[in-house]
Amino acid sequence: MRLFGVAGLGLVLSVGFAGAAAAQQPTIAVFTKNYTNPAYAAFRTAADKIGKATGARIIHFVPKKPDNVDEQTAEVEEALKLRPDIVVFTPVSDKAMVGPVKKLNDANIPIVLFTNALPGKFVTYVGSDDVDIGYREARYLFQKMGGKGNIVVIEGVPVAPTNRNRLLGYKRAFAEFPGIKVVGSAVGMYQQPVAREAMAKLLKEHDKIDAALVANDSMALGVLEAMQAANRSMLVMSINGIVPAVRAVGEGKILATVEFNMFKIGCLATQAAVRKLKGEPLPEKVMVPSEVITKDNYKAWLVPVAERSCPKWEDVIR
Repeated sequence: MRLFGVAGLGLVLSVGFAGAAAAQQPTIAVFTKNYTNPAYAAFRTAADKIGKATGARIIHFVPKKPDNVDEQTAEVEEALKLRPDIVVFTPVSDKAMVGPVKKLNDANIPIVLFTNALPGKFVTYVGSDDVDIGYREARYLFQKMGGKGNIVVIEGVPVAPTNRNRLLGYKRAFAEFPGIKVVGSAVGMYQQPVAREAMAKLLKEHDKIDAALVANDSMALGVLEAMQAANRSMLVMSINGIVPAVRAVGEGKILATVEFNMFKIGCLATQAAVRKLKGEPLPEKVMVPSEVITKDNYKAWLVPVAERSCPKWEDVIR
């Protein structure tokens, strides 16, 4: 096991690796896509909690430019030089990052993959079913619309598998509700300001929009800002379950959001990394279930991420 120190990262000795000297503390490199999406902030918080609880050193690699292929590629090269004991990874592009991930494989650095599938060798995959999540989101919205009306679609990062799979779920729901008409669509890049601008343009182009089908909560918040600026109202439905969006559900500004629990995924993905280092068994895949968060049940999701506790592995994996 090759280990290294990083300035500014404290050393925490853990019961999870009892008997190891502080200098032998295992290192986990965690790759997320950006600093702009609160869902990835929740993932990093979860990873840090598991690191603290188990005594593993967590090092975060995050592109300064959101979802930037060149930056994530350079970060993989940096990790190859540092040689962490294991990597927890999601690709900014499931096509562009195949080569860099192969370098990690060739260097025999084990990888826990999360949220975005791609070719390569991985000790396990942790995520949720984005096709089903997209389908449930669209179906819930269309039912609330009475099966008819004009909608706009705000999608995320086009190269992201999460986005493509959610759109597949939308397509499935559209087939079941022929009375729903898509009058416009735009790319919001999973970012609030980008979605705000995209929605503002759609509002200028279309006089009658009954609802917005949005691929994540950050973009839904941008949609709300554009609606407020234009003095327009409509149903808004999204995905994630971040606290600001859940609060908006409680206030009636967002109809509902389908949970994509990146905090829980972060807990389980980092626990999986620790288990691999300890030689404990792992399933090939861990799929985290989702719920539709509505005005009837939203309060359970209002707990700030920093105050949440990670689930125990044995309570989720049976």
